[in-house]
Amino acid sequence: MPPAEAARRSAESQPAATAPATAEGARQFTQRVNEDLRRLWTRQATAEWIKSTYITDDTERNAATINEEVMAYLNQAIKEAARFKDVQGLDADSARMLHLLRVSSALPAPSDAQKRAELASIAAKLEGLYGKGKYCGKDGKGQCKDLGELSDVMAKSRKYDELLEAWVGWHAISREMRPLYQRQVDISNEGAREIGFADLGSLWRSNYDMPPEAFEQEAQRLWGQVKPLYDELHCYVRARLAKQYGEDKVPAGKAIPAHLLGNMWAQEWNNIYNLVEPYKGQPSLDVDAELKRQNYDAIRMVKTGEGFFTSLGLQQLPETFWQRSQFTKPRDRDVVCHASAWDVTYDNDLRIKMCIKPTEEDLVTIHHELGHNYYYTNYYKLPVLYQQGAHDGFHEAIGDAITLSITPGYLKQMGLLKEVPQGDKGLINLQMKDAMEKVAFLPFGLLVDQWRWEVFSGRVKPEDYNKSWWALREKYQGVRAPVERTEQDFDPGAKYHVPANVPYTRYFLARILQFQFHRALCQAAGHQGALHECSIYGNKEAGKRLQAMLAMGSSKPWPDALQALTGQREMDASALLEYFTPLRRWLQEQNKGQKCGW
Repeated sequence: MPPAEAARRSAESQPAATAPATAEGARQFTQRVNEDLRRLWTRQATAEWIKSTYITDDTERNAATINEEVMAYLNQAIKEAARFKDVQGLDADSARMLHLLRVSSALPAPSDAQKRAELASIAAKLEGLYGKGKYCGKDGKGQCKDLGELSDVMAKSRKYDELLEAWVGWHAISREMRPLYQRQVDISNEGAREIGFADLGSLWRSNYDMPPEAFEQEAQRLWGQVKPLYDELHCYVRARLAKQYGEDKVPAGKAIPAHLLGNMWAQEWNNIYNLVEPYKGQPSLDVDAELKRQNYDAIRMVKTGEGFFTSLGLQQLPETFWQRSQFTKPRDRDVVCHASAWDVTYDNDLRIKMCIKPTEEDLVTIHHELGHNYYYTNYYKLPVLYQQGAHDGFHEAIGDAITLSITPGYLKQMGLLKEVPQGDKGLINLQMKDAMEKVAFLPFGLLVDQWRWEVFSGRVKPEDYNKSWWALREKYQGVRAPVERTEQDFDPGAKYHVPANVPYTRYFLARILQFQFHRALCQAAGHQGALHECSIYGNKEAGKRLQAMLAMGSSKPWPDALQALTGQREMDASALLEYFTPLRRWLQEQNKGQKCGW
């Protein structure tokens, strides 16, 4: 590296020259940090975009180098910020930004430059191992299948052994992650302790405008609200799976083998809807067939998603979105197909990265990802520390709340369903289809971070990583490993968010908040009648209410943002339970005489 470049990088990774420990000094400091972070985060996001859409050793190394610079800057800035801790008379913005700065990194690095470089390198390697993961048959000489192809097997096959092979094949890709992950935990914990947290989990839980231990209780409170509904769904689905695969393979009163639920992680079960469909012979809910018949391509699907947001009075996506996004899987290179939404320059440079197929699942995912993009476009003029959701669950819940308006009525309006299911039977089918995605996910959404928090705190030792993972899968989900697992395996690593170090409780919170948001938007739209029948498509009043919250970013504590949209200041699962009232009554009837629980 030329000396001038080295000097520039060194200067860039130093936050504001020590400002005086006064209220004015804090204001100057946060202003300078916002400017620095916008520049650094833009470079980081650019490198990450290239790495995700063009996986090579070079792009991984480039991303690692820039990530290391960002880590160095944040490490120093957070230490500098500590000087303003006891300053009297701080204005509200300075105080808020100092807090957000302190909790801004999901992977804090220690000040030791060597460890910081190692951490950046490990993070890039872990994500690369996931992105490149393939299963090439039992002897390694078969046709190699990537996660997308293996997921198709999980979704469509109904052969026990074929499903098992795909499941075991994918879960083998994470074995070599294990030592890297263990080292990442050690180094990032050291980084978290340097900036005043007990461990990395404590840092993550401090992101919710309440003490970490209070947040843990809050997550459990919300789980307590929804657990009875989940247990009823589990009982019904298990009985149907026993009919399909035999009671010897799916015994009553036991956890369900993880490979039978239509998804690689058994996190959503909608792919096996045809095995559990309550009433055969009802009007088809098969949107996939209609998308294919009408030759929907990736662009048309994304335009459909955009059309939903513009119907609420929101702006069209910028022209650059269409030029710069990755909509389909390139033929000539490895990419990360995991769907994501971006504002690469923190300045309305909106994009999505997907490998879109003409399926209902991808159509729903597009609406979800665009929810992120519309959040970005509503707050991109704020200081960069405020350019995030009120908390991370909000960001996920926006798009999800919109997807709740993808009702059969909306799909018929779009020409994607011939007729809307009528009567109780049609309703129960529809609610079952929704619950297999929304309700089935809840315990998985909670347990991924429960596992990591225990790992970060040292309550779970490295020699028990896999054992504790399956203990939590069984406790919360009632799902078990389909074959014997050992500590040679590293099954948490087979889920993207673990090697990519993305906190996961946000998705659990989002599944609850989306119904709370949906109920409030439906009220704003003047909807009369059952919550599950409401679509806010085309309603400008709901759009105004939504935009008022989106524009706040994280500039205020999340209860303020929640209040702006819903009038409530506490997260609450009662809207989810209200939405699924018809299904719940039906499940209770069906489960009479069954041996529920596990």
